Amino acid sequence: MYSVDDEITPVYPVMEKKVPLEERFDRQLRIRGWDQNALNQAKIGVVGDDDLLASLYIMSAAALGINHIAVVAPVLDKNLIKVAKRINPRLSLVHLQGFYSHPLIDDIFNDCKILVDLCHYGLANKLLLEKGYKENIPVVRGFAYEENGKEGFRTFTYLQGREWQELYQLICSNSLPRDHFDDGVLDIIVSGIALEETKNLLMHGKVSASIISYERDKLEVPARDQKILVTGSGALGVFLGLGLAYTGFHQSTFMDPDVAETTNLNRQILFYDAVGKSKAETLARRLKNSFGLKADSWIEYFKRQTDISSYDVIFDCVDNFETRIVMSEKCKDEKKTMISGGTNVDAGQVVVYHPAKNKETPAELLGLYDIVDERNVDSPERVRASCKYRPDPSVIMTNQIIAGFMVDSYRILVAGQEPKNIFYDSKRDGRM
Repeated sequence: MYSVDDEITPVYPVMEKKVPLEERFDRQLRIRGWDQNALNQAKIGVVGDDDLLASLYIMSAAALGINHIAVVAPVLDKNLIKVAKRINPRLSLVHLQGFYSHPLIDDIFNDCKILVDLCHYGLANKLLLEKGYKENIPVVRGFAYEENGKEGFRTFTYLQGREWQELYQLICSNSLPRDHFDDGVLDIIVSGIALEETKNLLMHGKVSASIISYERDKLEVPARDQKILVTGSGALGVFLGLGLAYTGFHQSTFMDPDVAETTNLNRQILFYDAVGKSKAETLARRLKNSFGLKADSWIEYFKRQTDISSYDVIFDCVDNFETRIVMSEKCKDEKKTMISGGTNVDAGQVVVYHPAKNKETPAELLGLYDIVDERNVDSPERVRASCKYRPDPSVIMTNQIIAGFMVDSYRILVAGQEPKNIFYDSKRDGRM
């Protein structure tokens, strides 16, 4: 039995007054060629399962400014949908509870410009591809999988006229809904890539001409009692925290001296009502209360004298090269594992430093010393400047993709395997 969810999105007039839309979207409005109206006015159809993937996509799409979403899924994650509604007061979300198993359900997708297929059974995949073919509607397909001792994900955008042979790799072998492999970290990455494809379609940009895929050996991760320090509680830190919560690495401390600002809200999704409050404290509290992470906060800059002796791994989510150099040197001196993530509006990278195996630190591998020298920076320690005075464009997708890969790299390391450095580019076919 299907029923329409009665909980249509509430409006938060107080929040809208405090956070004008032009300020909330400021960082992405700075991107050359950006068309926010195309996002605001579009209606997107989403098909999901009884897992996290559709909810993660909806949350990130809402933060990006997509205001009209119709979804068919048996269940949505209450915490993630709460965030979606708080981060975007204009979100109109219609939820039809159940599985997409018959064309009669199509009415919910009237006027949708794009269909996003995030489910794990073949009947829905075929119905959506057929609908996309007949009605000339793009279909963005993304899912995580486990098969033959491997785990990974695939994402692809179907447009009318593309070869059908390639699509067989994207149709699930399960004819009807059943238990399936799901992974919160891979879901974070898939939802980000699917949203990147959605954005490109709405703004008449280029989508990937090939399947976007990632695969590694199946992981058997031992006890997750490692102590983790996350430096930086911005967009990377937020999604990294979610990934840690979903994978059971619960002993985490989030370090950041800054407070949340209105221009953060297009990508730092857990700060929807925390403008002016500590990022580290807010992030730790929300991850603890809503997602079960045993999180602490540390309101401080990372400096040369910072004591990291009690931590097993340092996650680098900072936004400046000077601090990254200090962290690299500190981890090298104290033989600490460091996983460094960096993003810009189109791309990002994950660099893993394991003292027993890697000679080069992230700062050395990425050539940060030369970059800092060119800036004539005398001190490697950071001098704080508010985001509003550093008007670099920034968007949610690359941050969630890179954060997901950072957590997955650590899982690979803890499982006794050797992670590879990741270089993601949203303008490249295949992306990686």
